[in-house]
Amino acid sequence: MTQPVLTEQTVSAEDFIRLREITGLSPRPADAVARGLAASLYGVRIDDEGKTVGMGRIIGDGALNFDIVDVAVDPAYQGQGLGRLIMNALMAWLQANAPRDSYITLMGDVPELYEKYGFRLTRPRSEGMFYDWSASDRR
Repeated sequence: MTQPVLTEQTVSAEDFIRLREITGLSPRPADAVARGLAASLYGVRIDDEGKTVGMGRIIGDGALNFDIVDVAVDPAYQGQGLGRLIMNALMAWLQANAPRDSYITLMGDVPELYEKYGFRLTRPRSEGMFYDWSASDRR
C-alpha cells in the first residue's frame, strides 16, 4: 500500500462532485462546479494509487477576504491525518500570500480541527449566516 500524496492542484469536477457526495456535503451542479473550481485562488488534492481521496481549496478576492472551502476526505481514508495535511497546505499558502490583516473565514463541521489552526467561533461578537434560496420563493 502506498502513502497518499498531496498535490497543489484543484481536483477535477468529477472528483469534486464525488467527494462531496460520499462525505455528506451538499451537492453542487456540474456546470457551476467547473466554473467555481477554475476561479479558485489555491487548491490541493490528495491521491492514493490514482484515486483522489481528499481535497480543499481557498477562494476569495486575493487581498481582503479569503475563505477555506470544500475540505473533504473520503470516509475510507478518514482518521489518517489527511484533513490535517490539507489544512497545513492551505494555511501555509495563506501565510505566504494573504496580507496580515485580511479576513480569513471557513464554515466547518469539525471545530476542533480548525481551532488548532487559530480559527475561533464568531459568537457572540457576530453571527454567521447564509442565503436561503428558498426564501425568494416565499416573497
